[in-house]
Amino acid sequence: MQQSLNPWITNPASDSANEEAPDAHVPPSAVISEPLRGMVEPDTADRLARRTVSGSAALWITGTHGGAGESRIADLLDGARVTDHCWPVLPDGSTPRVLLVCRADMRGLTTARNALTQWASGAAPTLDLLGLAVLADAPGKSPKALRDFAAIVGGGAPRLWTLPWVEAWRHGDSTTPPLPREYQRFITDVAALATGTAPATTN
Repeated sequence: MQQSLNPWITNPASDSANEEAPDAHVPPSAVISEPLRGMVEPDTADRLARRTVSGSAALWITGTHGGAGESRIADLLDGARVTDHCWPVLPDGSTPRVLLVCRADMRGLTTARNALTQWASGAAPTLDLLGLAVLADAPGKSPKALRDFAAIVGGGAPRLWTLPWVEAWRHGDSTTPPLPREYQRFITDVAALATGTAPATTN
Protein backbone atom coordinates (compact mmCIF):
# COMPACT_ATOMS: atom_id res chain seq x y z
CA MET A 1 0.00 0.00 0.00
CA GLN A 2 1.33 3.44 -0.87
CA GLN A 3 1.59 5.93 1.99
CA SER A 4 0.07 9.40 1.72
CA LEU A 5 2.25 12.44 2.32
CA ASN A 6 1.34 15.34 4.56
CA PRO A 7 1.08 18.53 2.45
CA TRP A 8 2.01 20.63 5.49
CA ILE A 9 5.51 19.14 5.55
CA THR A 10 5.94 17.62 2.09
CA ASN A 11 6.02 19.14 -1.38
CA PRO A 12 3.13 17.41 -3.21
CA ALA A 13 4.52 18.31 -6.63
CA SER A 14 7.71 16.35 -6.03
CA ASP A 15 5.93 13.34 -4.55
CA SER A 16 2.88 12.95 -6.80
CA ALA A 17 3.71 9.31 -7.46
CA ASN A 18 3.02 8.52 -3.82
CA GLU A 19 -0.49 10.04 -3.70
CA GLU A 20 -3.46 7.93 -2.66
CA ALA A 21 -7.08 8.37 -1.62
CA PRO A 22 -7.79 11.42 0.64
CA ASP A 23 -9.10 9.21 3.45
CA ALA A 24 -5.89 7.16 3.63
CA HIS A 25 -4.10 6.81 6.94
CA VAL A 26 -1.30 9.33 7.43
CA PRO A 27 1.79 7.49 8.71
CA PRO A 28 3.22 8.67 12.05
CA SER A 29 6.37 9.90 10.30
CA ALA A 30 4.26 12.52 8.51
CA VAL A 31 2.44 13.80 11.61
CA ILE A 32 3.21 17.29 12.90
CA SER A 33 3.79 17.07 16.65
CA GLU A 34 5.55 20.39 17.27
CA PRO A 35 6.08 23.77 15.57
CA LEU A 36 7.97 23.65 12.27
CA ARG A 37 11.03 25.66 11.39
CA GLY A 38 10.35 27.98 8.45
CA MET A 39 6.54 27.96 8.75
CA VAL A 40 5.22 31.48 8.05
CA GLU A 41 2.83 32.76 10.71
CA PRO A 42 -0.61 34.00 9.62
CA ASP A 43 -1.57 37.67 9.43
CA THR A 44 -2.41 39.30 12.75
CA ALA A 45 -6.12 39.38 11.92
CA ASP A 46 -6.13 35.60 11.39
CA ARG A 47 -4.47 34.66 14.68
CA LEU A 48 -6.12 33.51 17.88
CA ALA A 49 -5.50 35.86 20.78
CA ARG A 50 -3.79 34.79 24.01
CA ARG A 51 -5.62 34.81 27.33
CA THR A 52 -4.34 34.19 30.83
CA VAL A 53 -6.69 31.61 32.36
CA SER A 54 -7.33 31.13 36.05
CA GLY A 55 -7.70 27.84 37.87
CA SER A 56 -6.61 24.47 36.59
CA ALA A 57 -7.77 21.92 34.03
CA ALA A 58 -6.59 18.61 32.73
CA LEU A 59 -7.36 19.90 29.25
CA TRP A 60 -8.19 23.29 27.74
CA ILE A 61 -10.68 23.36 24.85
CA THR A 62 -10.07 26.12 22.30
CA GLY A 63 -12.69 26.78 19.66
CA THR A 64 -11.18 28.39 16.58
CA HIS A 65 -14.35 30.43 15.93
CA GLY A 66 -17.68 31.26 17.53
CA GLY A 67 -20.06 28.31 17.47
CA ALA A 68 -17.25 25.79 17.13
CA GLY A 69 -18.65 23.52 19.83
CA GLU A 70 -16.08 24.49 22.46
CA SER A 71 -18.49 24.21 25.41
CA ARG A 72 -20.13 21.05 24.08
CA ILE A 73 -16.81 19.23 23.85
CA ALA A 74 -15.72 20.47 27.27
CA ASP A 75 -18.94 19.04 28.74
CA LEU A 76 -18.02 15.60 27.36
CA LEU A 77 -14.51 15.46 28.81
CA ASP A 78 -13.71 15.15 32.51
CA GLY A 79 -11.50 17.95 33.77
CA ALA A 80 -11.82 20.05 30.60
CA ARG A 81 -12.44 23.80 30.51
CA VAL A 82 -13.02 26.26 27.67
CA THR A 83 -10.72 29.14 26.76
CA ASP A 84 -13.28 31.34 24.94
CA HIS A 85 -11.57 31.05 21.56
CA CYS A 86 -8.12 32.08 22.81
CA TRP A 87 -4.83 30.29 23.36
CA PRO A 88 -4.57 29.65 27.11
CA VAL A 89 -1.65 31.02 29.11
CA LEU A 90 -1.24 29.68 32.65
CA PRO A 91 -0.21 32.18 35.36
CA ASP A 92 2.37 29.79 36.83
CA GLY A 93 4.14 29.42 33.48
CA SER A 94 3.35 25.72 33.10
CA THR A 95 2.45 24.22 29.73
CA PRO A 96 -1.29 23.73 29.13
CA ARG A 97 -2.69 20.77 27.21
CA VAL A 98 -4.95 22.10 24.45
CA LEU A 99 -7.50 20.63 22.06
CA LEU A 100 -8.61 22.73 19.09
CA VAL A 101 -12.25 22.48 17.99
CA CYS A 102 -13.99 23.72 14.84
CA ARG A 103 -17.09 23.09 12.74
CA ALA A 104 -16.86 21.20 9.44
CA ASP A 105 -17.96 24.14 7.27
CA MET A 106 -15.62 26.32 5.22
CA ARG A 107 -15.46 29.08 7.83
CA GLY A 108 -14.71 26.67 10.64
CA LEU A 109 -12.05 24.78 8.72
CA THR A 110 -10.40 28.00 7.55
CA THR A 111 -10.13 29.31 11.11
CA ALA A 112 -8.74 25.94 12.21
CA ARG A 113 -6.13 26.10 9.45
CA ASN A 114 -5.16 29.60 10.62
CA ALA A 115 -4.86 28.45 14.24
CA LEU A 116 -2.75 25.45 13.26
CA THR A 117 -0.54 27.64 11.08
CA GLN A 118 -0.10 30.02 14.01
CA TRP A 119 0.89 27.10 16.25
CA ALA A 120 3.15 25.46 13.66
CA SER A 121 4.96 28.75 13.02
CA GLY A 122 5.74 29.15 16.72
CA ALA A 123 3.55 32.27 17.00
CA ALA A 124 1.24 30.66 19.59
CA PRO A 125 2.21 30.51 23.26
CA THR A 126 3.96 27.40 24.54
CA LEU A 127 1.43 24.57 24.82
CA ASP A 128 0.93 20.85 24.34
CA LEU A 129 -1.45 20.61 21.37
CA LEU A 130 -3.25 17.27 21.41
CA GLY A 131 -5.00 17.74 18.07
CA LEU A 132 -8.06 19.05 16.25
CA ALA A 133 -11.67 17.91 16.62
CA VAL A 134 -13.89 18.75 13.63
CA LEU A 135 -17.60 18.69 14.49
CA ALA A 136 -20.25 18.21 11.80
CA ASP A 137 -22.11 21.43 11.03
CA ALA A 138 -25.27 19.75 9.69
CA PRO A 139 -26.98 16.35 9.55
CA GLY A 140 -25.88 13.89 6.87
CA LYS A 141 -22.64 13.37 5.03
CA SER A 142 -20.41 16.37 4.51
CA PRO A 143 -19.74 17.38 0.88
CA LYS A 144 -16.60 15.84 -0.60
CA ALA A 145 -14.89 19.21 -1.05
CA LEU A 146 -15.25 19.91 2.68
CA ARG A 147 -14.15 16.40 3.62
CA ASP A 148 -11.04 16.82 1.49
CA PHE A 149 -10.33 20.25 2.99
CA ALA A 150 -10.78 18.86 6.51
CA ALA A 151 -8.20 16.16 5.74
CA ILE A 152 -5.74 18.79 4.55
CA VAL A 153 -6.34 21.04 7.56
CA GLY A 154 -6.08 18.06 9.91
CA GLY A 155 -2.68 17.25 8.43
CA GLY A 156 -1.38 20.25 10.35
CA ALA A 157 -2.44 18.84 13.72
CA PRO A 158 -0.85 16.08 15.81
CA ARG A 159 -4.19 14.21 15.65
CA LEU A 160 -7.51 14.66 13.88
CA TRP A 161 -10.95 13.54 15.02
CA THR A 162 -13.92 13.96 12.68
CA LEU A 163 -17.14 13.86 14.69
CA PRO A 164 -20.70 13.40 13.36
CA TRP A 165 -23.86 15.43 13.90
CA VAL A 166 -25.86 14.67 17.08
CA GLU A 167 -29.49 15.60 16.53
CA ALA A 168 -30.36 15.59 20.25
CA TRP A 169 -27.96 18.48 20.85
CA ARG A 170 -30.02 20.69 18.55
CA HIS A 171 -32.76 20.47 21.20
CA GLY A 172 -30.39 21.19 24.07
CA ASP A 173 -30.06 17.60 25.30
CA SER A 174 -26.44 17.07 26.35
CA THR A 175 -26.88 13.81 28.24
CA THR A 176 -28.84 11.49 25.95
CA PRO A 177 -27.02 8.12 25.67
CA PRO A 178 -25.58 6.48 23.83
CA LEU A 179 -23.29 8.82 21.95
CA PRO A 180 -22.22 7.79 18.44
CA ARG A 181 -19.23 5.46 18.45
CA GLU A 182 -17.03 8.21 16.97
CA TYR A 183 -17.61 10.27 20.13
CA GLN A 184 -17.03 7.29 22.40
CA ARG A 185 -13.67 6.64 20.76
CA PHE A 186 -12.84 10.36 20.82
CA ILE A 187 -13.58 10.62 24.54
CA THR A 188 -11.43 7.55 25.25
CA ASP A 189 -8.57 8.86 23.09
CA VAL A 190 -8.56 12.34 24.61
CA ALA A 191 -8.85 11.06 28.18
CA ALA A 192 -5.76 8.93 27.63
CA LEU A 193 -3.88 11.85 26.08
CA ALA A 194 -4.87 14.26 28.84
CA THR A 195 -3.53 11.87 31.48
CA GLY A 196 -0.40 10.95 29.53
CA THR A 197 -1.38 7.30 29.04
CA ALA A 198 -2.04 7.40 25.29
CA PRO A 199 -0.18 5.24 22.76
CA ALA A 200 1.83 6.62 19.85
CA THR A 201 0.46 9.58 17.89
CA THR A 202 -2.03 8.73 15.13
CA ASN A 203 -3.94 10.79 12.61
